[in-house]
Amino acid sequence: MKAKTFQGGAHIPHYKEYTAHLPIQPMAIPEHVVIPLLQHLGESNESLVKPGDRVRVGDKIGDSDGFFCAPVHASISGVVEAVDRFPCYAGGERLAVKIRREGEKQSFVTADQINSSEKTPEELRRIIREAGLVGMGGAAFPTHINISPRSPVDILLINGAECEPFLTCDHRLMLERADDLIAGAVIMMRCIGASHCCIGIETNKPDAIELLKGKTAGRNDFEIVPLEVKYPQGYKSHLIKAVTGRDVPRGARSADLGCVVRNVGTTIAGYEAVALGKPVIERVVTVSGPDIPQPGNFTVRIGTPVDFILQQCGVFKADGYKIILGGPMTGVAQETLSSSIVKSTTGVLVLPADMTYEEEVFTDCVRCGKCVEHCPMLLYPNQLSIYAEAEMMDELLEWNAMDCMDCGICAYLCPGRRPIADMIRRVQPALKKKQQKKTG
Repeated sequence: MKAKTFQGGAHIPHYKEYTAHLPIQPMAIPEHVVIPLLQHLGESNESLVKPGDRVRVGDKIGDSDGFFCAPVHASISGVVEAVDRFPCYAGGERLAVKIRREGEKQSFVTADQINSSEKTPEELRRIIREAGLVGMGGAAFPTHINISPRSPVDILLINGAECEPFLTCDHRLMLERADDLIAGAVIMMRCIGASHCCIGIETNKPDAIELLKGKTAGRNDFEIVPLEVKYPQGYKSHLIKAVTGRDVPRGARSADLGCVVRNVGTTIAGYEAVALGKPVIERVVTVSGPDIPQPGNFTVRIGTPVDFILQQCGVFKADGYKIILGGPMTGVAQETLSSSIVKSTTGVLVLPADMTYEEEVFTDCVRCGKCVEHCPMLLYPNQLSIYAEAEMMDELLEWNAMDCMDCGICAYLCPGRRPIADMIRRVQPALKKKQQKKTG
């Protein structure tokens, strides 16, 4: 099987074997959920509910007039207990709505199925916006903006790479919901005016490749593209380069290159929003780690606390383990197990001490060059970390620190375990402000 790829990156252990063979199962519904009002890149929503209000599954509970916003919805039926600041998956606290479960009817009642071809692209984007869709592969960019290109787009590119270790939720979705994925892709193609859809899948998922090839056989508008198993194969610019051969200049938007990239989970959620009237109230999450008694891929309600998820998988004590939301390379280690999952949470990982290290240990760079050799953005991470440590902002901008995609390869390969990616990440907000001042 000939596979396409990109320059740079690294071959790292997969650890997919814990859950890749396990079908998606519904997780129990918790007694309460805590739903952050900000689950997207952009301004925070305002609460549309107050303590004491009763809500049903799917009711909109937060929204904003801001451009870069996506509403949030109740994932369970019950009573609003609080609208307050709660521990956040990203660290610190964030304004959220806490709902206590009440009643036995906890399923979303779907609308009568509609024919998406009867809707205009503008109507489709409006439906997707109201459903609260964001990038569910981790980026959390509002989908209705992503599928509103300002320039002509000829290719919809579905990211089925799932290149991060441990994560298998998209793999299982491709196997179990292939028809919905294709239907969602057709909807996205109508929104952006694309005539062709490419689905890029790493070759460690041969069953998904063969299934989708069979499902799209005889269609001229779909192509299944095998990709080399290499991290970070699923990053947008590298996926575009690997699949289409189109070069992605620094700072370019994918739409400027005639492509729009969507994640597998997001595309299926788009189908549900348009065809069934279903907002984003749940998502498939991989729960994995070498010592978990009952790992798997689970459909989990948005706002479900991490400790509840772990208990459902047989983990009642997490002492000595690092709990990560997302993948091990780009995810966030949790300060507390009372934080909850959001729309972009791909995984809940329970990793033992011998698979992790403390990122606060700032060792000196030994100039081995491994991070430079494997950087997929062709940067000099070693030098950027030195500038970041010294807060040398002008030099960081000159050496393109804002192009760092935070893939974590540099830290993974560093023999001194220098937290290179974290050091660069910490200065990027200040760099962004400085960059904006320079440009006016």
